[in-house]
Amino acid sequence: MILATAVAVPAHAQSPGGTLAKIKDTGEIRLGHRDVSIPFSYLDDNQKPIGFAMDLCGRIVDAVKSELKLPAIQTKLQPIQLATQIPLIQNGTIDIVCGPATNTLERQKVVAFSNTIFVSSIRAVVKKDAAIKTFEDLNGKPVSLTSGSTSIALLTARGQEKNFQTKNILSGDHAGSFLALTTGRSEAFIMDDILLASLIANSPDPDNWRIIDDSLRTEPYGLIIRKDDPEFKALIDKTLVAMMKSNQFGELYAKWFMNPIPPKNVNLNFPMTPPLKDAVANPTDKGV
Repeated sequence: MILATAVAVPAHAQSPGGTLAKIKDTGEIRLGHRDVSIPFSYLDDNQKPIGFAMDLCGRIVDAVKSELKLPAIQTKLQPIQLATQIPLIQNGTIDIVCGPATNTLERQKVVAFSNTIFVSSIRAVVKKDAAIKTFEDLNGKPVSLTSGSTSIALLTARGQEKNFQTKNILSGDHAGSFLALTTGRSEAFIMDDILLASLIANSPDPDNWRIIDDSLRTEPYGLIIRKDDPEFKALIDKTLVAMMKSNQFGELYAKWFMNPIPPKNVNLNFPMTPPLKDAVANPTDKGV
């Protein structure tokens, strides 16, 4: 057993604790990835996880290797779902969730988040010719929701506030929720606008669908890590801030949101919104 000396040792020279110690001991860092969360974390034609969040995590892995002076650290990839991402962080199966994850005060009770990497709005996709403009218009109608998403509680709260109720159809992932809509089992799918935009762009008939203007909430995304691990969080946030200040972050954003992306070379054409520009200019890990 090695005892760390607390006297006259500069902070950077101390033995790493928490996740960094785990990575150093095992020689590997474990990244959780999603299958269909375009353009953040999804599988390409070769079943390889790619995306904006995966690229950010790649830069973080490089920073961890540099910090620990261990270039041979292996990256292990673990598929996750919305409902499993937090339990897999908590039990140590994965070290970072590399995907779209809303930073909420409720989730902060059990996990920690990096600085904001994206800002979305909770909206609904409907048929283009549907007479649905607000969430109140969904009263009595079947609605698609993904299990474990923040959309469920937000829709319930809006329903209680505005005195309407929907018939909720739950699916395990976003692809299943969108399928329920496109096959006529529901009349709307409620989720983060960028994820809806990506599902529409990659669907057989993108022109058949539209996203309503009404929004349940604006949500910041962060990379999920274990709670009470300030050293690992500080390294992640330092890496992200450096990328934001050098415009590496902006270049990666343009790559995934403003250019054709695999597997269908679809361009989401989703410019940085004012809230995201503000989060890049003034990095924060504030939740909602």
